[in-house]
Amino acid sequence: MREERPGAGADEVVNSVLAALADPTRRRLLDLLAAQRGATATTLADELPVSRQAVVKHLAVLDAAGLVCGSRVGREVRYTVRPAALNVTARWMATLATDWDRRLATIKRVAEAAEAAEQAAPPTPPD
Repeated sequence: MREERPGAGADEVVNSVLAALADPTRRRLLDLLAAQRGATATTLADELPVSRQAVVKHLAVLDAAGLVCGSRVGREVRYTVRPAALNVTARWMATLATDWDRRLATIKRVAEAAEAAEQAAPPTPPD
């Protein structure tokens, strides 16, 4: 069970999260855990077309990325979602989107200015 490491860079967290979420089974596991507010690997395996052992392996990847944590309750391990790594990734994505919005707005302004200048210019006589 991964603890948030002091000094772990946002880039490292984002890379881990994106790698973990690249697999559709892991995304489905995260959805199930969020909806159920936690579950055991056995319970999760009942919801998926994979074995309990496969679920445990996927949960280990999600745990290593800081997306879930497991805590022992009797003989079982109950997994819950940890939002911190998702929050870091969401902030990175929002920053990226803002940068692209700014770039696209600049391109739009340049294109509109070029179009306006073309329309304002006197027509050129044919050769």
